[in-house]
Amino acid sequence: MSVSPFGSIRELSGALRRREVSSVELTRMYLDRLKTLGRAHNAVAEMTEELAMQQARRADSTPARSPLHGIPYGAKDLLATKGIPTRWGSPGHADQVFDYDATVIRKLAEAGAVLVAKLEMIELAGGGSYNVADASRMGPAINAWDKNLWAGGSSSGSGAATALGCVGFSIGSETSGSITCPAAFNGVTGFRPTYGRVSRHGAMALCWTLDKLGPLARSADDCALVLEAIAGPDPLDPSSLPGRLSLRARGPKPRIGLVKETFRENKAEAMERSYQAAVESLRKLGYETVDVTFPELPYGVAMSIIVDAEGASAHENFIRGPRLQELKDVHQVAGFAAALETKAAEYLWAMRLRTEALKANAVWEKCDCIFTPVFYHRAVPNDQPFDKTWINMGGEMIAPPNLLGWPAIAFPVGFEDGAPLGCQIIAPAMRDDVCVRVARDFQRVTDWHRRQPPLA
Repeated sequence: MSVSPFGSIRELSGALRRREVSSVELTRMYLDRLKTLGRAHNAVAEMTEELAMQQARRADSTPARSPLHGIPYGAKDLLATKGIPTRWGSPGHADQVFDYDATVIRKLAEAGAVLVAKLEMIELAGGGSYNVADASRMGPAINAWDKNLWAGGSSSGSGAATALGCVGFSIGSETSGSITCPAAFNGVTGFRPTYGRVSRHGAMALCWTLDKLGPLARSADDCALVLEAIAGPDPLDPSSLPGRLSLRARGPKPRIGLVKETFRENKAEAMERSYQAAVESLRKLGYETVDVTFPELPYGVAMSIIVDAEGASAHENFIRGPRLQELKDVHQVAGFAAALETKAAEYLWAMRLRTEALKANAVWEKCDCIFTPVFYHRAVPNDQPFDKTWINMGGEMIAPPNLLGWPAIAFPVGFEDGAPLGCQIIAPAMRDDVCVRVARDFQRVTDWHRRQPPLA
């Protein structure tokens, strides 16, 4: 079989269409890689081999229904899968099995995609403010490029497995950086869509007003193909957006906003070089750049209070029960317990601040999207507490767009000491197409997204 496990969705789909390979063969290839590389990196929560082979045989015997037809993928283990364990990364939910599929899982099955594994995650998506990479049932997820580094969270397994060529693409979730972080750390492309763009029916709730589902894949083009398959209204999720998603480029080239970056203060020489080179590439493509600023508001404080209050409500029975102590990170145990004490006045203040933060939408009068680093440095070590290693990392542009439901796409732009660095395009709510357009253009003239980790 000449097909590469690092092939794009279009490449794999083309090979399937030309019958150069079968879905069964692709599925076996990815299952083998998951059993070896995936497990070695603590990226696999549960193999779904029996289901995968059934879906692959069905794909081989039926006409293609979409570009995803016959393509093996992995899903973050907070998505319900009928009859297959869905443990939410938590030792306290080790025996949890649902009798239905999440809407995203159902939509991908209808598109002909093949589920080969549930992918590991930080326990309960890190809602208790975890402090170690080991806050996961399977242990710390290991970076695809360096075994000493973390794969990122909370969609840890999704980032590592995609980068290692263990799946054709994966599904992750984000409340506050959980797609963009593992995408940046592992050198893949991760798409956090507009809030409500993808149904969350069947997904573990951490924060009802912040949670989003989205793809991690080889490229912006791949992410767009997946998002088109899973987006859309769902009567089972009242917060899902009406109307059909279109990611086709329209109108003149978007103006790109650049915020003031603090590279020197954060000792981020490698990122500064990568960022400047990326900006130059975008300018050569005909994109205009303008300097922009945001209102100075406590976005992160507000978001933390909202996550505490809504997370404690979503998991109240578990937090009050004896199995809370089974979580691996003591910070999580303490954090969830403390979250139950969040005062109504604090939550209401945070929600009012969220309304005040809408004034940040004024930035879109000057630009159509923003280009900024996800973090200033490569991934942090996987064996040390974050409060000792998460230094000079930046990440200030995680809270504002998540609080306001804006979409973002993260993608690789360079390396620092052999591990990937990632930047992101952030766009206004509902303009997911702008994210795709800019990132896709950038990836047409660069090859960072085509680099393969030495560990794979």
